[in-house]
Formats: sequence, C-alpha cells, structure tokens
Amino acid sequence: MPSVSPFAGKPVDPDRLVNIDALLDAYYTRKPDPSIATQRVAFGTSGHRGSSLHTSFNENHILSISQAIADYRKNAGITGPLFIGIDTHALSRPALKSALEVFAANGIEVRIDDKDGYTPTPVISHAILTCNRGRSSDLADGVVITPSHNLPEDGGFKYNPPHGGPADTDITKVIENAANDYMAKGMQGVARVSFEQALAAPTTRRHDYINPYVDDLAAVVDMDIIRESGISIGIDPLGGAAVDYWQPIIDKYGINATIVSKEVDPTFRFMTADWDGQIRMDCSSPYAMARLVQMKDRFDIAFANDTDADRHGIVSGKYGLMNPNHYLATAIEFLFNNRANWNPAAGVGKTVVSSSMIDRVAKEIGRKLVEVPVGFKWFVDGLYNGTLGFGGEESAGASFLRRDGTVWSTDKDGIILGLLAAEITARTRQTPGAAYEAMTKRLGTPYYARIDAPADPAQKAILKNLSSEQIGMSELAGEPIVSTLTNAPGNGAAIGGLKVSARDGWFAARPSGTENVYKIYAESFKSEAHLKTIQTEAQDAISALFAKAAQK
Repeated sequence: MPSVSPFAGKPVDPDRLVNIDALLDAYYTRKPDPSIATQRVAFGTSGHRGSSLHTSFNENHILSISQAIADYRKNAGITGPLFIGIDTHALSRPALKSALEVFAANGIEVRIDDKDGYTPTPVISHAILTCNRGRSSDLADGVVITPSHNLPEDGGFKYNPPHGGPADTDITKVIENAANDYMAKGMQGVARVSFEQALAAPTTRRHDYINPYVDDLAAVVDMDIIRESGISIGIDPLGGAAVDYWQPIIDKYGINATIVSKEVDPTFRFMTADWDGQIRMDCSSPYAMARLVQMKDRFDIAFANDTDADRHGIVSGKYGLMNPNHYLATAIEFLFNNRANWNPAAGVGKTVVSSSMIDRVAKEIGRKLVEVPVGFKWFVDGLYNGTLGFGGEESAGASFLRRDGTVWSTDKDGIILGLLAAEITARTRQTPGAAYEAMTKRLGTPYYARIDAPADPAQKAILKNLSSEQIGMSELAGEPIVSTLTNAPGNGAAIGGLKVSARDGWFAARPSGTENVYKIYAESFKSEAHLKTIQTEAQDAISALFAKAAQK
C-alpha cells in the first residue's frame, strides 16, 4: 500500500471539502455516454457506484437502473412492495427522487421512510425478510441508495431481491445491460412521472422502518444481559444512516450507552481523514476512527458503523480498534458457544481472503468451514436457510442468525455486530480484545496485510482467468505449498484470482474491479518478517506471469 498521508487521522481543512452545490448540479446536468466505459452502469459487488462529478452517478444512471429493475420485477413475477432506503451521502436523496419517479410510473408499490429519514442497509434486508415470512406470492424486494463508506462525493444504488441479500451476478447483469441499453437509446422506454406525482401516487406509501427493527433486536442479541450488566457503551454513527436508530435502541432496552455524535453533514467535515488523506467513513480504519479511538478509556466497549451501517468497527478498551479479522474470529467463537438453539450442523462462512484464524477457530469449536469468494452474496443462501450460523468478510461486514437459529438478515448488519461486542463484554466480563488475545495464546498469532500492486487491464484479465497450474510455485516462504486454488473450496465458485497456501502462511491475489491494480492479501502465523517474504514471493510470481504473457 502507498505511504500514509500526513493528513491521515486529522480533521480535514474546510477548503478540501466537497462542494455540495456543484455535486448536486452535476447530478442533473451531466449526461453519461454509455459508449465511454467509465460512464456506463456497472454493478460491482455492491451495486452501481460513482460520482456525478465524474459523470458516473447521474440522473440518467438512476432513471435507467430503476426502469431496468421495474422490468426485472415484472419478468420475475415480483409483485410485492419494494422497500427503499437512503444513507446520508449528498447524492442519495436526489437519487431517491429519480427512482421514485420511475417506480411510480411503473405502478410499483414502494415503501419510503415515514419521517423522510435515513435507512441502514440491514434494516432494508430485515424489512424484506419480515414481509416475506410465510409468503409464497406477492414477495417484497428492496433498493438501498448508498455507496457505503466511500467518499462524500460518491453515490451508490444496489438491489436486493426477495431473499433480502445482495443480488447475484445473474440478476445484476440483466439490470446493468438493460440500463445501459436505455441510456444508449436516449432514455427511450424509461417511464417517468414528476416527483410530486410520485409522492402523491397511491403506490408510494410511508413505512416505519425504525420500530420494527429496533423491537426485534432482542431476537438476535441478548439485550437483557447488556442492560443488566450496566457496562458503559460508546456509539459513533459516523454521520450515517444509523444516526436515528441508536436512541430508540437505548430507550427501549435501557442500556448504558452514549451516542458520541449525532451530527449529519453531507461534506462529512466532522470526520478525520483516512490513510490517503481522503474522507472515508471506514469504521475499520484507525485513521477514520480517530475520534472514537481517542475515547477508548471512557467506555467498557465502543463501536461505530459506516454510512449505511452494514459494517462495524469495534473499539475494545486498552486494545483500541480491533482488526476486523480479529473481531470476526472472536465473534464466531462466542456465538457458536452461546447459541444453544442453532442447528448443530450450521457452518462458519468466510471469504477466501479472510484470516485463517477463522479456520482454526472453526476447527476448535467443531464447525464446518465454508470458504467462498469475495462478496457477501455468497452467504445469502446459507444465512437464509440456517446452514450458516455466521457469514463474514475481512472488510468488517458480517451477519448471523437469530438466537432461535432462523434468519435475521441476509445482508451485512453492522448494528448487531456492535451490539454483539457489548453482549460479549457483558456475558464474559472481558472485552472482545481480551478474548482475542486469549485466543492467540491457544491458536497462534497471525500477521495479516493487504497490499496493492499496479496492473493494466490486460494483466488484470490474466490474473482473473488463471488456472492453478500457471502459477508454477512449489514452495512459499520456505514451506511446501499445500494448495493452489482458483475456485473457492466452500462452493466451487471462481475466486477471480488465486489463493496459494502453505502450512504457516498463504496469499491470495485478485484484480481490482475499479482501479489499475491487483490486490495481494497475505497472512503468516510465524512473524512479520515471514509475512513480508510471502508478499514478496507472491508479487514476484505474478510479475513473472505478466512478463511471460507479454512475451507471447
């Protein structure tokens, strides 16, 4: 990774904040050209993202995506309500207006927040699943308008079908292709009414998102033991969509919690800069989380969420901000030892680039490990049918089952992961940081890092389509290689890169979907020096692959 900016962890100068007026003006005035690759609709692992200033997230994008979703619903026979929510990014509200204009014109019953507020991603998933419980027809689905923790000038738009989780590639490709076709045809075929007509339409209905979600939390986390313990809890919404959810949670369950800031500002001027000097609401970054980390001694446990509250950041007293991999391993150990009503066969879900500490924990607690490619969509079916008790990503996104072993959400839920940290602290009388430290004494200490290396589009294509034989490695940092994978062992799906493992270390390499780089994830159970050797050998091997391809 490039060197850390001198601005990292510090408040951002006002003259470096995004110009909101210019951002909103560009949303309406700039018209994307789908013949330009960077201006096309492109669904990644979490929907379409971009910025109006770069002509990659503009009114025509949202109008065309919304019409494509309307078409998909019709062809798939989805006739129930569409739950829709936004986060606090500046582009989210205009995108909501655009979407409503199209959905109303298509006669789709849409549920919007009854207070014109913000709605976290997991709340939309919970609403879809709650509505669909016991139904076989008139199923609901949803849209979340958010670019997650990305920059203040970014926007995002993602679709969740009736299973409540992120749409899979088969669905997003249909939506993506149709949306680009509409733009290529000058928006011909996109049905639309005025925003005033959309709001007044009988199909646009107000919905209470807060209370049903808050009232149901005791079904997934032991709120009683948190209250009875009296532990002090610090909560930072980071100016995101969960900002109006925490006080109702505190009031309903009587927990001893303090919301350290309720400020909402589309420039996110209250944030400290991330590692590169940019504002990014990344609750797994010690630089973006500097405010809450500085308060670590004020609370027994503290946590934050990113802007759409699908990620978590856990500040564990003297241990500070926990590495996401460390908390995932701790959460897994606690949950499977304290959820007596879960299916004894329910497995542990992790991505191929998550820490192997999770593998060791799963073995210790006697649970099946299900290792899948990057993307939370791979956990949806398992969480839905209860064959996975937990699904988590190294990027601080996870969800788990209700206490009775049934589905809670099929999308990432940073709210319950924060409350789980409080339950762990209340029940065990030690923080998750202390629990992880004890875990390393039994299972070893991992050294984990991700670095980025340059790669042009042709090189990224080579990496994405590798076969296991092409890498040609027999040893990794002095140890025999035990596996070279291009497909995930948990479900056989393509990794979109490769993973090479030895006894005490591994690396995985994947091309970036948005930048001219590839990502090397690596881990050692020996030392930092061993980790560096793994990283060097990984980069050397891939550079040799690129050189060989260039010679051909």
